[in-house]
Amino acid sequence: MLAWSNKFNMEPEKDIFEQWTEERNNRPWIVRKFRGVGMWWDREGRYTWRNFKVGIKNLIYWSPVIWKDRNWDDSFIFIILSHKLKAQSKYIGGRGIHVSAERDAEIMMTCVRLMELIDDETYSSEYMDYHKTKHWFKPCDDKEGYTTWESKELEENFDDYFSKYPLIYKRVLAGEGPFQPISFKQEDKQRIAMNIGHINHDRARKLLFKIMEQNIERWWD
Repeated sequence: MLAWSNKFNMEPEKDIFEQWTEERNNRPWIVRKFRGVGMWWDREGRYTWRNFKVGIKNLIYWSPVIWKDRNWDDSFIFIILSHKLKAQSKYIGGRGIHVSAERDAEIMMTCVRLMELIDDETYSSEYMDYHKTKHWFKPCDDKEGYTTWESKELEENFDDYFSKYPLIYKRVLAGEGPFQPISFKQEDKQRIAMNIGHINHDRARKLLFKIMEQNIERWWD
């Protein structure tokens, strides 16, 4: 009894995949061909019509985006990613096959909203809502036909903007941000506000890719 048990517990000489390959190669070619057709039908062939319809739908869905796509700006990258996530969110959330499907769909749409905020430069330009400036061209006195760009601040409410992001405000005063140096004069308020906008824009971009890094491999159905 022990000898019979040891016989079946012994490690085989060949890898099982090598053994299967040899068995397949030893069959007549016509048998292999018919078996291959059967395997193709089970895996792909019976879905040909459905895949064709899906392909047509994809062409219709993607055509406007691809038609307008260009290679010179990051904006087009965000548009393609956003378009893909909208479709995948609708598909996975709508089918609801696994327990986290709805949550995965929500996370994908959060990424879409972040892409739109980044692409529209919502955070980096937000400070402009807190001041009003007049701009105009002024003819040069010493060069005929030339003009200078002039501006005048009419009103500002940057303190409300600073109070909206108190922690980022402190970071800017500590020296963070590309628009340096900063003094504490009244005219430097806009520079402080620009730094806050720049940092918030960076935070949104980093958050977007952090969310995708942590979740993207779970977005399947």
